[in-house]
Amino acid sequence: MTATSEPAGEALGARRRLGIGAVIVLVLLAFAVTIGIGMVRGASGAQVVSTASSPSVTVAGPPETGLYAHVAGAVRSPGLYRLEAGDRVADAIALAGGFAENAERAGVNLARAVADGEQIVVPVVGATPDEATGTTSGPAAGGLIDLNTATREQLDTLPRVGPAIADRIIAWRKENGRFTSVDDLGSVPGIGEKMLDGLRDLVRV
Repeated sequence: MTATSEPAGEALGARRRLGIGAVIVLVLLAFAVTIGIGMVRGASGAQVVSTASSPSVTVAGPPETGLYAHVAGAVRSPGLYRLEAGDRVADAIALAGGFAENAERAGVNLARAVADGEQIVVPVVGATPDEATGTTSGPAAGGLIDLNTATREQLDTLPRVGPAIADRIIAWRKENGRFTSVDDLGSVPGIGEKMLDGLRDLVRV
């Protein structure tokens, strides 16, 4: 009886040890699988990179080229016109609609190059041309307007001198000859002493 129970007890202990060992092996195997899966995911996982929007860069274009000229006098559409560098007086007059019927065409140098900011005044028939510039000699050096050669448009640029007063100045000039003094403006109808004082520094004879 005693001899039979001892082998049975030993067999039972062996089975228990075997079962515990198997459980440990399974736990270790599961742990190893878990670590392996984590390593595979870390190696193959996509990395998300946050990209900040780069500021837009404005590329400045080339500076605008060209020039501006005021075309006045005996043209069809007087005004301020934009021309290209190197354009001639002929180009400016073409932009202004061409010569008016009363234009003194011989008084304009069509081949002259236009300068930025200049005024091109086409004289009317009977006006005195300025041979040096090809325009009527209204504004002189310093910006003074010559009362004896200025056109209606040039006189109209003076303060308080509208088209009507400009016509009266030209009419007085035709009836009485050249202005010999700025004070002669006081003889033009519509020009009083106060207005004359405001024009003294702007005109010449």
